[in-house]
Amino acid sequence: MKTRRIGDRTVSAIGLGGMPMSIEGRPDEERSIRTIHAALDAGITLIDTADAYHRDAGEVGHNESLIRKALDSWSGDRSDILVATKGGLERPGDGRWVRHGDPEYLKRAAKASLERLGGDALDLYQFHRHDSTVLYADSIGALRELVDEGVVRQAGISNADAQQIDIARGILGEHLVSVQNQFSPSYRSSQGELDITTRLGLAFLPWSPLGGIAGAARLGARFAPFAEVAARHGVSPQRVCLAWELALAPNLIPIPGASRPESVIDSAQAPDLELTPDDIAALTAA
Repeated sequence: MKTRRIGDRTVSAIGLGGMPMSIEGRPDEERSIRTIHAALDAGITLIDTADAYHRDAGEVGHNESLIRKALDSWSGDRSDILVATKGGLERPGDGRWVRHGDPEYLKRAAKASLERLGGDALDLYQFHRHDSTVLYADSIGALRELVDEGVVRQAGISNADAQQIDIARGILGEHLVSVQNQFSPSYRSSQGELDITTRLGLAFLPWSPLGGIAGAARLGARFAPFAEVAARHGVSPQRVCLAWELALAPNLIPIPGASRPESVIDSAQAPDLELTPDDIAALTAA
């Protein structure tokens, strides 16, 4: 597996997003664990989760606990695996995602995530989404305190715009290592933030890089060039999409969600797909 950098850590060029294994429509636990094991066996060393990745009220951290269980039952070497989690959203069990950026809440949430995931500190802790009732700087200040206390090794922000990246850099300094924003063929509004992170040397972690849980299956049908390039190379449109995104910038690390071993195995082969300049131009124009 080819690698890229998140701060001072080397990770696989493709990550695994854990959300589909814990929210509405989730598979049974046995299949989810097989999916995580398949990712690890394929060389994926970056797993992205969040305490809000759960379906029902009263099961906060469902996905974090699932990942911990899968890691504990995997027979491989865990030393290079980076688990990135997030805090700042709550799910009351009725399908909503509720923002909660209070600094004291974030500090409690991070410590609860550490308890679920285990270890001495969280590898990467990300502020999930800005809460308009709380100053952004105050929320990011909580992450700085967590770093200073040794609860968090590296910090990131999610769903952030250019101004928020600047605020976070001012507070976190070198401890800010990543920005996680939505980006895919159907959602390119984060191109500006991708450009900023490339210039600053921050990792850019696109969520829903295939267009989301529903959109991933229809990617080739919605965007003909991806199907055409896939046919020429004898691979899936999804693998083409991830390879295209990797070609856009050296700091971009897609984190496609998966709930089946077959899906994650296909995604893990994207870094080895060599697209031609004409391929990339056609996909970028799609």
